[in-house]
Amino acid sequence: MGFSIHWSWLAALSCALWMGAGVRCDCPESKLEMQGGNYTLSNNLERGSMLVYHCPEGYYPYPAITRLCQANNSWRPQPKRFPAQKCRLIECPDPNVLENGSVSPPQEKYYVGNETTYECYSGYTMRGSATRVCLNNGKWSGSTPICSRDSGDHCANPGIPPGASRVGTMFEIDDTVRYTCNEDTFLVGSSERVCQESGEWSGNEPACYYKHTFDTPQEVSKAFGSSIKESLTILESTDDTQEGRKIRISKNGTLNIYIGVDISDSISEDYVNKSRDAVVKLITTISSFTVTPNYEIIFFSSELYEIVNILDILDGKVKLPDVKTKLEEFAVGDRNTGTNLNIVFKKFLEKMSLIEIRAGKNFKEHRHALIVFTDGAYNEGGSPAPTVMQIKNKVYMNQADGSRDDYLDIYIFGIGDDIFDDDLMALTAGTGGKHYFRVKDLEKLQETFDKMIDEDEVKGLCGLHQYEDTNSTYELMRKKYPWMAFVSSLADGHSKKCMGSLVTPEFVLTAAHCVHCFLPEKVSVQMGEGQHGFKKAKDVFCHPKYNVTAKMDKGIKEFYDYDVALIQLENYVDISTKVRPICIPCTVETNAALRLGNQSCQSQERLLLKSHLESLNFLTRTKDKEKRTVVKQKDVHAKLGDNRYECIKNAVGVEGITADTLRDAVTDNFICTGGLQPYRDHIACTGDSGGAVYKNFEHRTIQIALVSWGSHQVCSVQDGGIEESNSDSRDFHINLFKVVDFLKGILGRQNMDYAPLKFLEN
Repeated sequence: MGFSIHWSWLAALSCALWMGAGVRCDCPESKLEMQGGNYTLSNNLERGSMLVYHCPEGYYPYPAITRLCQANNSWRPQPKRFPAQKCRLIECPDPNVLENGSVSPPQEKYYVGNETTYECYSGYTMRGSATRVCLNNGKWSGSTPICSRDSGDHCANPGIPPGASRVGTMFEIDDTVRYTCNEDTFLVGSSERVCQESGEWSGNEPACYYKHTFDTPQEVSKAFGSSIKESLTILESTDDTQEGRKIRISKNGTLNIYIGVDISDSISEDYVNKSRDAVVKLITTISSFTVTPNYEIIFFSSELYEIVNILDILDGKVKLPDVKTKLEEFAVGDRNTGTNLNIVFKKFLEKMSLIEIRAGKNFKEHRHALIVFTDGAYNEGGSPAPTVMQIKNKVYMNQADGSRDDYLDIYIFGIGDDIFDDDLMALTAGTGGKHYFRVKDLEKLQETFDKMIDEDEVKGLCGLHQYEDTNSTYELMRKKYPWMAFVSSLADGHSKKCMGSLVTPEFVLTAAHCVHCFLPEKVSVQMGEGQHGFKKAKDVFCHPKYNVTAKMDKGIKEFYDYDVALIQLENYVDISTKVRPICIPCTVETNAALRLGNQSCQSQERLLLKSHLESLNFLTRTKDKEKRTVVKQKDVHAKLGDNRYECIKNAVGVEGITADTLRDAVTDNFICTGGLQPYRDHIACTGDSGGAVYKNFEHRTIQIALVSWGSHQVCSVQDGGIEESNSDSRDFHINLFKVVDFLKGILGRQNMDYAPLKFLEN
């Protein structure tokens, strides 16, 4: 960023000093109009006001994106009649840089919607996309086409991205290639790459951006997610790969995340609010992972507004829910035109120094991730570059040269209408993924943080799921409830349909009355679409105490105590974003999901069932528009403690149950839901039996019980699934905390042909 730009911002702030308090510094409104678009002003025509031009989709403002009302009553830059301010078609970088091949059609410029095709000369082989389209964000679809020979080079030809030129044609170990972009664009990514012994190129593939080029939410999700997720999952391996790092924190390590959000007047209030919401979403998503970070969160302009102090988190004074609450409650209010970008990095450095004093020699086990949302404009405090260098020195000094970059990542999200890219790109740090992003649609950015949980490194974590506002389609349903299973069994020629939940890649948990305990060949499970979604049962394990006729001598016709079974699948399922296990009680993994450390099984129960009126959910079957079986969520309240008897007494009269035999039929192994008071619960339908009764913690789902039986037949699957309880209807669910020994006896069994779950000792 040039000195004149910084000076202009300072001049705007000094108007009152030069011209006297109360004097208006209005800028002229003439010559501001734009062909094909419009503009908005942050503070009318007064000093410091930012003018922002807006164009329809597929167009961008030219020649100016923004103008600033300066202290001398003039705009920077000055509006001119020639060239006239107008909306231009989005342009993509010149693709005619392909080596050893041709590009068609040949054009001087390529605009949004233009399609190009690529063909290699004889003797050369194509890698990348043979056809590409110029997109609305100023980028080409697909990947860079490369024409190369199988020449035996140690590294593959890295190609040349559109709009760039490359120096370097040798691709052996330690050979270097260098990239530059033409004068109308700037380079994002690695300007220099080195052929490594592994056969991969160092750094990241470069790209040439125009000022109107932006990263799509999908690109941000893939690049940012793949990088930061390596900090959020504890792994034993220390292998690195080209796509992303496999370890960034040891089992004894600590992750500190520092977040800064620019709220100065150069950033519109809409951008500020959406940045804040994106941070909330990011923290919510991070809470899904194995590592529990410490947070320092600052909003800044010329001053700092500390939302969360990382030392308070380290001292246990602030918990994760408090962090989100503080963020959501923050109101932007009046803002000034001053921006001190350096002050936020100085604050981060200060907190690192205090953490270092506390941690002593253990500071070397701390990893640090800095995430800053800003446009890069500053008029106070000087350049942040020297402070960033101090941060690097502090983190790197305790690390071996080969691994020091693993301990510091600085991510910059360029937001706003006029982004100072060169200054911001110089502030990034870290390896294993892109660290600089130009973001236009912050609302969609929030959605992309959900997709961070798609990657292979974390998809096997129990209870992990994506949050979606709707579950109306099969695709979204499977991502929201990836542990959901449809269970079918045959009896006397009739099919019985129930629900179940995947608890390991090879086992589905369901109700015993839904399956044939000794005839696995009669049982099948559906975990996905099509033929591959159906799994045959290899074995069925029912609780040894389950006996539906056990209380016939007391007049109880059907007795459902211990109504729980495990189906061992003939072939284990492939874990993906649409199929993965739910967390179940008293396992080490569930402790990790609930962030309980090394606490006991009783600690889980106290946390999950802490209230005498606990809010829970289960699923019901229905059909989508394509007539496929899907599910909807039901909301219920477990009546516990003093509320329990009032709930269970409605079982009197069902299947011969009397007041005298009530507690024989509805044992302490059951959780009771339903009724109208104090809330009107949903009620289970035919086909819901065996399904998980669960509780969500951010992106993790913990199964607490399973649907067993009910007092009234209020609805059926043909009714569309969602039915509310009446005053007398009740549902009874097997409490999994009461059957842990059975679960452990099967799922925790050692020396079997399947991987056991690790259960807590107490």
